[in-house]
Amino acid sequence: MGEKRARFSGWIVDALLACAVLAYAIPPALTGRPFSWFLSWWPVPPWVAVWVAVWVAVLSAVAAALSMLARRRTAWPSIVASLLCLALAGQGVAVTIAAYSMTAEGTVRRWRLTAAVMTAAYLVLDHLGPSPDGLLVLSAVRAVTLVSVPAVIGTWVRGCRTTLAGVWQREEQAASRERRRIAGEMHDTVTHAVTVMVLNAGLIQDTQDLGEIRRLARSIEDKGVRALTELREVLTVLHRRDMPASAEGLEAIPQLVAEGNATGLKCSLHLDVPEGTVARESAHACYRVVQEGLNNVRKHAPASEVRITCEARDDMVTVAVVNSAEGRLRPYPAAPRIGSGYGLVGLKERVNLVGGWLASGRTPEGGFALTARIPCHPPDGER
Repeated sequence: MGEKRARFSGWIVDALLACAVLAYAIPPALTGRPFSWFLSWWPVPPWVAVWVAVWVAVLSAVAAALSMLARRRTAWPSIVASLLCLALAGQGVAVTIAAYSMTAEGTVRRWRLTAAVMTAAYLVLDHLGPSPDGLLVLSAVRAVTLVSVPAVIGTWVRGCRTTLAGVWQREEQAASRERRRIAGEMHDTVTHAVTVMVLNAGLIQDTQDLGEIRRLARSIEDKGVRALTELREVLTVLHRRDMPASAEGLEAIPQLVAEGNATGLKCSLHLDVPEGTVARESAHACYRVVQEGLNNVRKHAPASEVRITCEARDDMVTVAVVNSAEGRLRPYPAAPRIGSGYGLVGLKERVNLVGGWLASGRTPEGGFALTARIPCHPPDGER
């Protein structure tokens, strides 16, 4: 819609410029005086000279006006027509517009040479034409002022347009990244909590033990409150790069494993990361990797065994969530497929932001592995 509006506005401007050229050139052209100096070289009757001069001048003015409609696509029609209008109708406004347009629209590669030729042509035509002063220096001043200066101004305008276009493009890219970040935050915050809540609700339907029902109900309530708290904090700090106060780290991974075991998975955890060696951003990324890995297991392999490892070596943390291909004897209700398909994409972007990388795929045994290597301290630009 914006592009169509800009194109329509451009046509309006070009049409107004064409009208301006006609308004400037037609009145003097009707007198026949601008072209009379050329016809005076030929032995023709005066009335013939005037008649031919008027029609030739009017046609040159019309041609210059029509060339304004094509000035954004190509410069040569407007350059040639405007110089003819100057020579035959005695009006140089079209030359000024053509000189400006060829640089502002970038339609002439060697614009300096073209501007120099146009300036010299304007000087000659203005000096030989019906000038009221007849001084060469004044013609030179008019040529530089009305041709060279507009051409230079056009280069400045084009540079400003290019700069603004770059700014708009960078802003659009930043907005796109921000939308993806919001989507990732919402996915990570909501999906895990809702998945656990749905699984617990399914388990409630399969048990008659009142104590187990109460425990599962409390788990659903706790998860719901936790999800609401995280959503409020995410919405509060999304406009900054700050992390929410509730952002979990490595210390919360055992709780994820416990929740997985409580909802039917058989999870084992090997956590070997010395306390205080991992920055908060990196620790949160590790937590999200484990969280997303468990969510995927719940959705695609709810009866499998899951092995979770998190080790720090050489200033890098290696996080892996690997599930087996074997099922369990007593199946548990699978989580509904509420995922949007953007979980791994958003997780990869999150890991990349802290300078790490993420890989996922089938294992030789037929299971699935989600692996990430995350620096203990993110690059300075990402903190």
